[in-house]
Amino acid sequence: MRAVENSHGRSVRQNITMSDKTQSSGIGEPSATTTSTGDTAARDLADVNAVELISTVSVHLLSAAALRCGLADDGEQFQDLDEARTIINALAGLVTAAAPDLGDTHARSLRDGLRSVQLAFREASVIPDLPGEGPGEKYTGAVA
Repeated sequence: MRAVENSHGRSVRQNITMSDKTQSSGIGEPSATTTSTGDTAARDLADVNAVELISTVSVHLLSAAALRCGLADDGEQFQDLDEARTIINALAGLVTAAAPDLGDTHARSLRDGLRSVQLAFREASVIPDLPGEGPGEKYTGAVA
Protein backbone atom coordinates (compact mmCIF):
# COMPACT_ATOMS: atom_id res chain seq x y z
CA MET A 1 0.00 0.00 0.00
CA ARG A 2 1.17 3.51 -0.68
CA ALA A 3 -0.41 6.92 -0.21
CA VAL A 4 -1.16 8.89 -3.38
CA GLU A 5 -3.13 12.05 -4.05
CA ASN A 6 -6.37 11.68 -5.97
CA SER A 7 -7.80 14.28 -8.38
CA HIS A 8 -9.46 16.09 -5.44
CA GLY A 9 -6.17 16.59 -3.61
CA ARG A 10 -6.97 13.95 -0.97
CA SER A 11 -4.49 11.32 0.11
CA VAL A 12 -5.74 7.80 -0.60
CA ARG A 13 -4.21 4.35 -0.15
CA GLN A 14 -3.42 2.37 -3.27
CA ASN A 15 -2.25 -1.23 -3.69
CA ILE A 16 1.13 -1.52 -5.35
CA THR A 17 1.56 -4.22 -7.98
CA MET A 18 4.83 -5.42 -9.43
CA SER A 19 4.34 -3.20 -12.48
CA ASP A 20 3.76 -0.17 -10.21
CA LYS A 21 7.21 -0.62 -8.70
CA THR A 22 8.91 0.71 -11.84
CA GLN A 23 9.79 4.35 -11.57
CA SER A 24 7.56 6.68 -13.49
CA SER A 25 8.71 9.54 -15.67
CA GLY A 26 5.92 11.65 -14.21
CA ILE A 27 3.37 11.23 -17.01
CA GLY A 28 2.19 7.72 -16.16
CA GLU A 29 4.77 5.86 -18.22
CA PRO A 30 7.78 3.95 -16.84
CA SER A 31 11.04 5.70 -17.56
CA ALA A 32 13.29 4.32 -20.28
CA THR A 33 16.09 3.46 -17.84
CA THR A 34 13.76 1.52 -15.54
CA THR A 35 12.28 -0.42 -18.43
CA SER A 36 15.68 -1.25 -19.91
CA THR A 37 16.95 -2.32 -16.48
CA GLY A 38 13.94 -4.62 -16.08
CA ASP A 39 14.45 -6.01 -19.58
CA THR A 40 18.13 -6.60 -18.82
CA ALA A 41 17.29 -8.41 -15.58
CA ALA A 42 14.76 -10.61 -17.40
CA ARG A 43 17.31 -11.44 -20.10
CA ASP A 44 19.92 -12.21 -17.45
CA LEU A 45 17.54 -14.62 -15.72
CA ALA A 46 16.61 -16.21 -19.04
CA ASP A 47 20.29 -16.99 -19.66
CA VAL A 48 20.62 -18.97 -16.39
CA ASN A 49 19.64 -22.63 -16.47
CA ALA A 50 17.41 -24.08 -13.76
CA VAL A 51 20.13 -26.09 -12.01
CA GLU A 52 22.35 -23.03 -11.69
CA LEU A 53 19.47 -20.90 -10.44
CA ILE A 54 18.41 -23.44 -7.81
CA SER A 55 22.03 -23.94 -6.73
CA THR A 56 22.60 -20.20 -6.40
CA VAL A 57 19.43 -19.67 -4.37
CA SER A 58 20.38 -22.63 -2.17
CA VAL A 59 23.84 -21.22 -1.50
CA HIS A 60 22.27 -17.89 -0.49
CA LEU A 61 19.91 -19.72 1.87
CA LEU A 62 22.83 -21.73 3.27
CA SER A 63 24.80 -18.54 3.92
CA ALA A 64 21.83 -16.88 5.61
CA ALA A 65 21.16 -19.96 7.75
CA ALA A 66 24.80 -20.18 8.81
CA LEU A 67 24.77 -16.50 9.75
CA ARG A 68 21.56 -16.91 11.78
CA CYS A 69 23.02 -19.98 13.52
CA GLY A 70 25.87 -17.80 14.72
CA LEU A 71 28.61 -19.15 12.45
CA ALA A 72 29.87 -15.72 11.29
CA ASP A 73 32.95 -14.00 12.75
CA ASP A 74 30.69 -11.91 14.98
CA GLY A 75 28.36 -14.87 15.35
CA GLU A 76 26.41 -13.92 18.44
CA GLN A 77 25.60 -10.50 17.00
CA PHE A 78 23.69 -12.07 14.08
CA GLN A 79 22.39 -15.22 15.76
CA ASP A 80 18.62 -15.61 15.51
CA LEU A 81 17.49 -19.22 15.78
CA ASP A 82 13.86 -18.49 14.91
CA GLU A 83 14.99 -17.01 11.60
CA ALA A 84 17.48 -19.85 11.11
CA ARG A 85 14.73 -22.43 11.60
CA THR A 86 12.59 -20.81 8.89
CA ILE A 87 15.48 -20.56 6.44
CA ILE A 88 16.61 -24.15 7.07
CA ASN A 89 13.06 -25.43 6.55
CA ALA A 90 12.84 -23.58 3.23
CA LEU A 91 16.27 -24.82 2.16
CA ALA A 92 15.45 -28.43 3.09
CA GLY A 93 12.23 -28.28 1.09
CA LEU A 94 13.99 -26.81 -1.93
CA VAL A 95 16.91 -29.24 -1.88
CA THR A 96 14.66 -32.26 -1.32
CA ALA A 97 12.24 -31.29 -4.07
CA ALA A 98 14.91 -30.32 -6.58
CA ALA A 99 17.41 -33.14 -5.90
CA PRO A 100 16.18 -35.45 -8.70
CA ASP A 101 16.56 -32.63 -11.24
CA LEU A 102 19.87 -31.32 -9.89
CA GLY A 103 21.82 -34.51 -10.39
CA ASP A 104 23.99 -36.30 -7.87
CA THR A 105 26.93 -33.88 -7.86
CA HIS A 106 24.93 -30.72 -7.15
CA ALA A 107 22.43 -32.39 -4.83
CA ARG A 108 25.14 -34.05 -2.71
CA SER A 109 26.99 -30.80 -2.02
CA LEU A 110 23.75 -28.99 -1.17
CA ARG A 111 22.68 -31.83 1.14
CA ASP A 112 26.08 -31.66 2.87
CA GLY A 113 25.69 -27.92 3.42
CA LEU A 114 22.14 -28.38 4.65
CA ARG A 115 23.26 -31.05 7.11
CA SER A 116 26.00 -28.71 8.36
CA VAL A 117 23.58 -25.89 9.16
CA GLN A 118 21.12 -28.34 10.71
CA LEU A 119 23.88 -29.57 13.04
CA ALA A 120 24.98 -25.99 13.77
CA PHE A 121 21.40 -25.14 14.68
CA ARG A 122 21.20 -28.14 17.01
CA GLU A 123 24.48 -27.14 18.65
CA ALA A 124 23.40 -23.50 19.09
CA SER A 125 20.00 -24.42 20.57
CA VAL A 126 19.70 -24.09 24.33
CA ILE A 127 16.79 -26.55 24.34
CA PRO A 128 17.47 -29.12 21.62
CA ASP A 129 14.69 -30.41 19.39
CA LEU A 130 13.77 -34.08 19.58
CA PRO A 131 15.38 -36.19 16.85
CA GLY A 132 13.38 -35.75 13.66
CA GLU A 133 11.78 -32.48 14.84
CA GLY A 134 14.64 -30.09 14.12
CA PRO A 135 14.55 -27.59 11.28
CA GLY A 136 14.19 -29.27 7.91
CA GLU A 137 14.09 -32.75 9.40
CA LYS A 138 10.55 -33.39 8.19
CA TYR A 139 12.07 -33.26 4.68
CA THR A 140 15.46 -34.85 5.33
CA GLY A 141 14.87 -37.20 8.23
CA ALA A 142 16.62 -36.97 11.58
CA VAL A 143 20.10 -35.44 11.60
CA ALA A 144 22.55 -36.65 14.21
